[in-house]
Amino acid sequence: MGLRSVVGRGGFSLVELVSVVAVVAAVGAVLGPSVGGMRSQMRGVSSEGNLSDIGQVAGMYGADNQGAIFTFTWQPHVPYLNLRNGKMVSANSEMLAGGIQVRDILYRGTGRLNGDDRIVAPVARVMQRRYSHLVLADYMGGNLADEMWADPADGQLLEWQANPLGFLVDPSSVPYGDGYPDPLEGYDTNTGWDHRGMYQLWSFGSSYSLVPAGYLPDDRLTYGPAVESPHWFVDLDFSSDDQIAQRYMHEVAVPYGKVFMYEEFDREQEGSPYFAYDHARPAKLMFDGSINTEESGRARGSISPEAWLGLGVDDEPWLMKKAFYNQWEQAYVPIELFPRPIEMAPGDGGGDELNMRYRWTGGGLGGLDYQLLLRRGGNRP
Repeated sequence: MGLRSVVGRGGFSLVELVSVVAVVAAVGAVLGPSVGGMRSQMRGVSSEGNLSDIGQVAGMYGADNQGAIFTFTWQPHVPYLNLRNGKMVSANSEMLAGGIQVRDILYRGTGRLNGDDRIVAPVARVMQRRYSHLVLADYMGGNLADEMWADPADGQLLEWQANPLGFLVDPSSVPYGDGYPDPLEGYDTNTGWDHRGMYQLWSFGSSYSLVPAGYLPDDRLTYGPAVESPHWFVDLDFSSDDQIAQRYMHEVAVPYGKVFMYEEFDREQEGSPYFAYDHARPAKLMFDGSINTEESGRARGSISPEAWLGLGVDDEPWLMKKAFYNQWEQAYVPIELFPRPIEMAPGDGGGDELNMRYRWTGGGLGGLDYQLLLRRGGNRP
């Protein structure tokens, strides 16, 4: 009787309701993949917008600093104020100077000078490799962990930004926070990851990497790629304190063809391939402010610093020419919690060697990554 009264008021019978549900389910099954693709594409566009915004801020920074490319500027053997205790502190190397500048930026940006969550000095490493953007964030003022620095598809970074003290809980939410995983899992196991100074930095990271040419000199050998890991540099000039260079926008020979910053992973593609896979299409900010989303495989091959300076070979011209065309390739070894190599399952412990392309451009800022034909970039699939 209740059913008749509902139908009498213009409702649906049970059979009709079942039919409607079936139709909706069928339509959902058809549209589901396309809707997922649209969401991925929207995230990609948003990430490109982030890079465009970063490019504008980088231009403003340059205008206020004689055209300088943003990077850490504190020098070794120069005293700087330690905000925590009011004393002067200096570093005996460029790596340590970069570390205490990072600490200073985080002190001022977070106010975490004391207590269990206080900021500590990072371990000695090239801070420019992963944290140069903090110079821009500091220049802008406001939140150091702004979403502008995160690809909207980078859920891991967004989680760290939302929970910056996740490294203090058990279990830890950051890479290596609970110690090193089993080597058979295939993650990077170089020393230095399991340190409080590293744990605190993950929430202030970025999905976007500055190319090494933005802070390394083109005319001499200082730091180069490490064979065992793409996440570390090897010191090739132990005799010098002048290994990090202040680079300038006017030194870029071909602004539309030289990559400035790039997504480390193409998270809009299945498997989130590392940027160096040929089929990866990470968004790339070029030095002219344009956004390039061409496949990495269409970029010129990378050349290790030793090769483009003609070092490590005899003085025979043909040998030097051969060295110049030796491209730098290495396997992608993931950091714990980061995307895995797409051809590696847990336990494989390795991966194919990849051409690092625009990360190590032959000639540095004087080199070219993409030809004029690709100036306008491409659209993500």
